[in-house]
Amino acid sequence: MLFRRDLRLADHPALAAACTAHARVLPVYLHAPHEEAPWEPGAASRWWLHRSLETLRERLSAQGAVLHVARGDDLPTLRALIAASGASAVYWSRRYEPAAIAQDTALKTALRADGVAVHSVPGNLWCEPWQVATAEGQPYRVFTPYWRKLRTQLPVEPPLPAARAREWLLLPDNLPLEALQLLPRIAWAGGLAECWRPGEAGAQELLEVFADDALAGYADGRDLPARHGTSRLSPHLHFGEITPRQILHALQARVERIDARRRPDIEPYLRELGWREFAHHLLYHFPGTPGENFNPRFDAFRWADDDRAALHRWQRGRTGIPLVDAGMRELWHTGWMHNRVRMIVASFLTKNLRQHWLHGARWFWDTLVDADLASNTLGWQWVAGCGADAAPYFRVFNPVTQAAKFDAEGSYLKRWLPELAQAPRELLQQPWKDSGLLARSGYPAPMLDLAQSRQQALAAYQTLRTQ
Repeated sequence: MLFRRDLRLADHPALAAACTAHARVLPVYLHAPHEEAPWEPGAASRWWLHRSLETLRERLSAQGAVLHVARGDDLPTLRALIAASGASAVYWSRRYEPAAIAQDTALKTALRADGVAVHSVPGNLWCEPWQVATAEGQPYRVFTPYWRKLRTQLPVEPPLPAARAREWLLLPDNLPLEALQLLPRIAWAGGLAECWRPGEAGAQELLEVFADDALAGYADGRDLPARHGTSRLSPHLHFGEITPRQILHALQARVERIDARRRPDIEPYLRELGWREFAHHLLYHFPGTPGENFNPRFDAFRWADDDRAALHRWQRGRTGIPLVDAGMRELWHTGWMHNRVRMIVASFLTKNLRQHWLHGARWFWDTLVDADLASNTLGWQWVAGCGADAAPYFRVFNPVTQAAKFDAEGSYLKRWLPELAQAPRELLQQPWKDSGLLARSGYPAPMLDLAQSRQQALAAYQTLRTQ
């Protein structure tokens, strides 16, 4: 059983199939990040992977099993393990990134030529990307009709229980996790450890907290960055520590136990999970989009020249625009950022600064614990205006009005901008209105004029629109 981004034992179709069909199972993790190029896992993802593998190893150990860890190219390493174990079959959960599809296709061909059965099993999405199609059999390009179709196809089968092999195979020469050198050598990872509990148990715990505390007010609370109004399950979903089917079943069961007059509406949250499915749908059908504009008209768009100094200020949360800086500092400290703030910082980079969306996508890829190629690509192209179902070109998020609307008390800003914690509320969102406040606090002056840069962005987009 080859584990990848399916680091769990429960609701694991591939593992369940292996344990049902065979008397002896060898659980394996192969580390070959170079085979995912050009999108090898970033630093935050590597930290999460290490911790998640630790918890998977502990769960297997409780069953008397050992997770066999190896590194190197997949094919020769697998062949060596097959020879050492006498395995007749290999099982894995499907992946949908372009490099992963190519790699798995090559593995299937080679191993089957060796006489080894290969079973590629779905298990990390509600529906396979090719199972949701238009009436003409084409992929969807707009979310709302896609969601209407997907909503009718959500799984009704309950999640599978934790799988257990009749006998777990053991092999010598098992690498320690530390040999993979996944953990960053900088103190930055301390903030990640404070905020997250990677692994299957941590995912279930967060799901319980969300169902108890935030689900009932999700439709409105999800937009408020100062409170935990979202599930924060995205990294657990990315690493396969929990499945969309488990979430769907748990929430449906929860609301059914509540009096009908007080039942929370779970549809807004399910719709957000639908966006995740849509992202994988697009990535599968349009595999070039992680590096190319979904809308080819944007190939002619004139981005501003690369500005390394401006990019650095944006990355470090030193733009002088409070909501942007708060979001970027939250990202740097926790490896995560509230979704509404993600849209705002992305809009600032691609529209106010007019830097190419790939600069932002690569930074998020390295610093997000939930860095997912499908969702990262969809999100950045949506904000930049060049993606599927994209925001209108004239949609430029105003960080000042967004902060006033969604962080009216300034709690989020004060949490991540301690130098402004004592600022009067009327100045917190626009501290540049008092030069004395900037001098006393050390907070930087804004690197640009929001209104002027918005007009410049609109002019640039209008030129593209008329071409």
